[in-house]
Amino acid sequence: METKLLVLLYLIFHGLRIVDGVRPTGPGNFNVMSFGARGDGLRDDSKAFQETWKAACNSTGSVKLVIPKGTYFLSPVKFRGPCANVQSITVQLQGTLKATTDLSKYRSGGYWVEFGFVDHLTVTGGGTLDGQGSLAWPHNKCPVKKDCKLLPTSLAFLATNHSKMKDITSVNSKFFHIALLSNANFKASGIKIVAPAESPNTDGIHLERNTAVTISNSKIGTGDDCISVGQGNHDITIAGIKCGPGHGISVGSLGKYEDEEDVTGLVVKDCTLTGTDNGVRIKTWENSPKSTKASNLTFENIEMDNVRNPIIIDQTYCPFAKCQSAAPSRVKISDITFKNIRGTSTSPVAVTLKCSKGIPCENVSLQDVRLEHNGPNGTTATCVNVKAEYSGMQNPPPCKGPDSEN
Repeated sequence: METKLLVLLYLIFHGLRIVDGVRPTGPGNFNVMSFGARGDGLRDDSKAFQETWKAACNSTGSVKLVIPKGTYFLSPVKFRGPCANVQSITVQLQGTLKATTDLSKYRSGGYWVEFGFVDHLTVTGGGTLDGQGSLAWPHNKCPVKKDCKLLPTSLAFLATNHSKMKDITSVNSKFFHIALLSNANFKASGIKIVAPAESPNTDGIHLERNTAVTISNSKIGTGDDCISVGQGNHDITIAGIKCGPGHGISVGSLGKYEDEEDVTGLVVKDCTLTGTDNGVRIKTWENSPKSTKASNLTFENIEMDNVRNPIIIDQTYCPFAKCQSAAPSRVKISDITFKNIRGTSTSPVAVTLKCSKGIPCENVSLQDVRLEHNGPNGTTATCVNVKAEYSGMQNPPPCKGPDSEN
């Protein structure tokens, strides 16, 4: 008895805690159970998670935040740096995080789980984020109303550097599953994203204002774009993605807001799209408030399986019943390559290049395109305000001019 009392006093003296029989896991390891998390999927563990992050962030060297197997009910949580004396932080998510369905706890356009302003972060472990979105989707008016209240994104990375996300699953987000915003040197792989095809605005991974990002070897099936590359992105690689259901892999939409920046240097390669509404797509709004550009974009070695619009540039993008169209899009699209795009289209029009009449597309190249209609008809192409260049196999046949159908 005396020995146990001395051990307990020693732990208390050194600021360590024992909760529900869970002991500290060693120097540099911070287990949420040691900071009061219950892991029963019912009681809110947000405070315990925040305290665990605070302790890890205030530590030194290489640290690990452990979320063991179990189900953790969470309100919105923010894991923010800077962590001045920490060389790296690994979040080992082994359990399931379960989001509150009380929408009053989220701000419009906010995030459920946020990592921000920290470098050398790794989020891994095979765990799952469950956004419990099905109860929120009926409240989403964004598909029909431009000025709508945005539901929360499940997971966001803000202004991190040299960070990674690996082997994480996201299911049924209320809005976007994962948002990458203003990161540099970010890598994501082994990501699994699941939501019904009819779930609104549940983009798999959305990017804005990032530099040097690679997303690879992941499986995404959701209700909107599998991956959407928004404004301000540079040097982005997307490879080995299996997409479907969803709206495909998209650049945009672009040209909607005043403060948008250019998109340059994108490679999408070695991907398979199955049963999606679109394949690889570039979309911009008319009535753009300022001039921007999307350039040096390559889509290569893409397999289409029953995709409605396998290749599409749409510079009159409008998801609503009516949009402002007084002026053509001011997004300049140039140096675009579609190479080795093959498979089946559910629409006879397999290639649509619909560019701005104010700023026509330039240097659009199609190399070895082989797209068959899965019905009785052959495939055709439509070109507006663009004179594309063609090489290798072309099915559908090339457009004859800048404003034509074949």
